[in-house]
Amino acid sequence: MRPPQTRSLSELLNTNDFTRRHIGPSAAEQAEMMQALGVASLDELIETTLPEAIQFHGELTAGPGVTEAQALADLKAVAQKNKVFRSYIGMGYAGTHTPGVIGRNMLENPGWYTAYTPYQAEISQGRLEMLLNFQQMVMDLTGMPVSNASLLDEATAAAEAMTLAKRQGKSKGNVFFVADDVHPQTLDVIRTRAEYFGYDIVTGDPSGEMPEGVFGVLAQYPGTYGELRDLSPVAEKVHEAGAALIVATDLLACALVTPPGEQGADIVVGSAQRFGVPMGFGGPHAAFLACQKGFERSMPGRVIGVSKDSRGRVALRMAMQTREQHIRREKATSNICTAQALLANMAGAYAVYHGQEGIRTIAQRTHRMAGILAKALNDAGLSVNDSFFDTLTFEGDAAATRERAEAKGINFRYDGGRIGVTLDETVTVADLSDVIEAITGNAVDVLKLDSDAVDGIPANLGRTSDFLTHPVFNTHHSEHAMLRYLKTLENKDYSLTHGMIPLGSCTMKLNATAEMIPVTWPEFGQLHPFAPADQTEGYAQMLAELEGWLADITGYDAVSLQPNSGAQGEYAGLLTIRKYHESRGEAHRSVCLIPASAHGTNPASAAMMGMSVVVVKTDAEGNIDLDDLKAKAEQHSENLGALMITYPSTHGVYEANVTEVCDLIHQHGGQVYLDGANMNALVGVAKPGLIGSDVSHLNLHKTFAIPHGGGGPGMGPIGVKAHLTPFLPNHAVAPTSDSATGAVSAAPYGSASILPISYLYIRLLGARGLRESTGVALLNANYIAQQLDGAYPILYTGQRGRVAHECIIDIRPLKASSGISEEDIAKRLMDYGFHAPTMSFPVPGTLMIEPTESEPKAELDRFITAMLGIRREIQEVQDGLIRAEDSPLKHAPHTQEDLLVEDWTRAYSREVGALPTAAQKQWKYWPAVNRVDNVYGDRNFVCSCPPMEEWVGA
Repeated sequence: MRPPQTRSLSELLNTNDFTRRHIGPSAAEQAEMMQALGVASLDELIETTLPEAIQFHGELTAGPGVTEAQALADLKAVAQKNKVFRSYIGMGYAGTHTPGVIGRNMLENPGWYTAYTPYQAEISQGRLEMLLNFQQMVMDLTGMPVSNASLLDEATAAAEAMTLAKRQGKSKGNVFFVADDVHPQTLDVIRTRAEYFGYDIVTGDPSGEMPEGVFGVLAQYPGTYGELRDLSPVAEKVHEAGAALIVATDLLACALVTPPGEQGADIVVGSAQRFGVPMGFGGPHAAFLACQKGFERSMPGRVIGVSKDSRGRVALRMAMQTREQHIRREKATSNICTAQALLANMAGAYAVYHGQEGIRTIAQRTHRMAGILAKALNDAGLSVNDSFFDTLTFEGDAAATRERAEAKGINFRYDGGRIGVTLDETVTVADLSDVIEAITGNAVDVLKLDSDAVDGIPANLGRTSDFLTHPVFNTHHSEHAMLRYLKTLENKDYSLTHGMIPLGSCTMKLNATAEMIPVTWPEFGQLHPFAPADQTEGYAQMLAELEGWLADITGYDAVSLQPNSGAQGEYAGLLTIRKYHESRGEAHRSVCLIPASAHGTNPASAAMMGMSVVVVKTDAEGNIDLDDLKAKAEQHSENLGALMITYPSTHGVYEANVTEVCDLIHQHGGQVYLDGANMNALVGVAKPGLIGSDVSHLNLHKTFAIPHGGGGPGMGPIGVKAHLTPFLPNHAVAPTSDSATGAVSAAPYGSASILPISYLYIRLLGARGLRESTGVALLNANYIAQQLDGAYPILYTGQRGRVAHECIIDIRPLKASSGISEEDIAKRLMDYGFHAPTMSFPVPGTLMIEPTESEPKAELDRFITAMLGIRREIQEVQDGLIRAEDSPLKHAPHTQEDLLVEDWTRAYSREVGALPTAAQKQWKYWPAVNRVDNVYGDRNFVCSCPPMEEWVGA
């Protein structure tokens, strides 16, 4: 007899199936945790934790959730509205082949893309090594002695170089000279950045006279139209003026042409996109900044350095972290606090896989194709630039050429009467034949032109120096060798594939596989950011829907997707505020109030916008000191531009007076910037725009499931109220509105190709799933806080003793009584199989824990067990049973090598050191090195690959 049918077909369709996949605890586990907290439902938890005044009780417009199969099918239909033409537009973006071994084993591998920024060096040695390879690659190809580990894009890297030149240069002037053949999007970003630093931008031919008061000069090499100019005389002239020479270059070109470093450049910037990273409608890509020695302690971004561990073995770490600009707060000239690690890793792996000979061959083939094209165009009576690497520009019939080209599925660059063609490694003989026929109207035999190909590299600019000589670039050229090298590096690193990464303010939630799949679809990955609008209709539809959902979720009226990091979002939000004040004749409103607890990027962003930072105190409960805020708002009322707050606060609580705070600022003529770093505690339950703020940035790489990539990519779009909408960032090359505000990123939609991740996250969860995710994030955080309370003081709580989506435990009293620090606990957690929580932010001597909604109860309990085990180890020190310096906490983390020593002389057993709980006996993650010596690494600064003999035994 068949069982009765108790569920309807609509229930069996499982349209909310993704929600239970995304949320870690089952319904039964949630009920168990809620019982421990004394609440009957998630709704009760939400309603009793959030202040009543801010709660949102309506329904989001995202609609119901759908299955993974349906969401992917629907998005594929949208993506197919894009037309994937062969792109020869250039302007810093080129076609490339991502080697399959890198695409499958790095780009599509959660072991690489779910890792966090490598602040905990002992469990990050794999990606630190590949980032070091990236730096070595950049240094070799550019001819520079120092490089960072990537920046956001070429345009913002050039803007960062401009401020670096000002800091390092001898000139006291405020003129920055930009060559007239720099990419236009770079000039756009530089103009935006320069305005509030008070720099004057002058454009022209750098081979002419230098303007009075110049502190820096930016040249493009090769130029945007393809020409190669000898930079040596330019460098001499620039240096005579006491200025710095910045060169934006192409890494592939540098394989054949004299590198900028050998021509006198002080700073070299560019993009590594064409080293195996798809164009992706603008990003994400790894930019770079290399410089001369003496600049490294002022350069923006992260630098990977070589140090040693407690056993004296080679160990890598992020060097000179105190040098990072955002740590300087209001004294900063950069707010960079992230990078494009995953894309830098891909580019570094591309160089490892191809090596010097492979890279040179790709460059020679690309240049030969351009030389054959030059011959064909000359034969057709068209005059092209005499010097070139891969780009030819000529006067011609743009309309007729465009018609023939688009009929063949080809895009060229059209700039007034000029036509530009940039070739790349993907170009085949058949492609080149189509290009020639599209331009000339006549078919030719490409191979017959080969012997007469034009050599576009002047004799005095041919490269003679070696590059990529380190063994790492000359070892892994077979696919098996490369596969095993990548796996070796991956195995050294801790990621979400191993366990929870409970970093407060970082929201290391599930990056669902279904959300990641569209990133590598050609319809999204192979589009040039400046492709014609009629070829990008699928992107337009997806981006419009995403903007609409984000606007609804935040309570704002408009969204800009251009900022390609959280810090860029902060900058763009303040830029919008400043432009709004200026439109009202109130440009003097340049005071920015910022709570003392704010992340360092907040004051750094304000400083970059030419604002005067005034710090507002926080009270004993961690809230904004309302009396101090009132006093300072009154004191600066006439010049008040903005207040920057984070909500929930950086202390992990919902401040009850937030609406009063917003009203107060508005009464004094200011605008409220609400930092969206903690949006994971608001989605579906409260809206910043309804709370009273005017603008927020969103970290899509936190709340909306874009993976952290081991330190980037990220996206930081901003939402604004209607009165700020006319002042959102625009783009000179591909305008997105009528706004007169300049660009903040190189591409109009930032890192567009990762936006499908957030799009699918919202679509899959739907309105109810989004709210439920927030509720479980609160549940998991409060459960951990309750279970640890008593063993560790919970530093701040809100109403009813609750925290928001994260909690801060205070290690300072324990350190005072035992000598065990928050760093010791962080390193010991590695032995227990965990990445550490956030250390010493926002309060020194603390750990901030954020479990997210995606962690199941078993993982929460495993973490709680680890923390309680560590607390017992601290108690043994406090009770005098073991000295602090002899305890496993001070020797952590323990490696396999520790267990292999013949004579074990420590005051605890090997098992206590390396296998502190039963869980480690079932499965063990082993740190690759012992505790890294930070001081040694900074005092002996090395940012290049060490000789192979130094790795022996490491």
